[in-house]
Amino acid sequence: MRFYVDCAGARGKRAFGAWRNLEHTQQMQRLAGTEEAGRKTPPTFTVDALVQNPQFLEVLQAGARTLISMNDLFPRIARLVAAHQRWMLTQAAYALHLERDPNDADSGITAARLLKVMRETGAASRNTATAFLAELVAYKLLRPANGGRTKRTRPLEPTEISENAMRLWFKTQMSTLDLLDGGSRVRRLETDPGIFERAQPRVARRLLSDPRWTQPPESVAIFVWSESGGVILDDLMARPPTLAVHGKVWVDVSLARLAERYLISNTHIRRLFARAEAADFIGKGDDGARGRFWLSSRLIEEYASWEAVKFEALADAFDQSVVAYP
Repeated sequence: MRFYVDCAGARGKRAFGAWRNLEHTQQMQRLAGTEEAGRKTPPTFTVDALVQNPQFLEVLQAGARTLISMNDLFPRIARLVAAHQRWMLTQAAYALHLERDPNDADSGITAARLLKVMRETGAASRNTATAFLAELVAYKLLRPANGGRTKRTRPLEPTEISENAMRLWFKTQMSTLDLLDGGSRVRRLETDPGIFERAQPRVARRLLSDPRWTQPPESVAIFVWSESGGVILDDLMARPPTLAVHGKVWVDVSLARLAERYLISNTHIRRLFARAEAADFIGKGDDGARGRFWLSSRLIEEYASWEAVKFEALADAFDQSVVAYP
């Protein structure tokens, strides 16, 4: 699979490095799966089982680091989906694309169909859904689909870079599941790309209908409902050597560098941290050392339980998609 990456300047070099890191990570995850497959009893992928799995926090950190590498590889796309509402809109739109019937002119990605899906969650208004699609078209992440145009509708489809990014995202999620049970999902996905095409709509529709996902816990919501807040939360979780600590977990972080990396203003990042501090989900030490923050145990626990909802859906969708087409 090839990807278009702008390699000019520091960001381009970082993107190239991110791609190499991502490839290395996935190779190591495949090796880990191969080595452990014969030694493990596969875990049950329910939310309760995942949060009680002693490996889950460590695996979540590995997954967060991989997603950050994806951010460096696809910074524009990452920025568009790094807030929870936009993430849900993106997944819903892609599901509509994969469910499109070439013989049905009203199928595929349209503002009306996207709004119909999102109305069930109350997560987006008509204006929001329409503006989101227009933005994706402007950034050349969506384009008019071949055929299917009528006087009433003009379906859209993902461009190559959007499709590559979504497939890579799904692959990284399968890598995380493989780390937990020593499975071979990534290998099977590489052998049969159709698994992704069958599974993604299942994942999207299940998560969009699950209030545990659409309405994140309070500590998580402070981050993920804000611009680029999702990737910033992943960044914080990826920083410490381990999250499996009783009480507070300490991290060193420069707010200015976070803002630069994730293409947001210094004002926005300071306000985001101020809200999280006011709610006692993060904080500074008594000495007030600059760039030194603690993460509360509640934030870590709620992050893990929220992510577990996603991985429960991903594991089930993968299994259904493989069984449906053995």
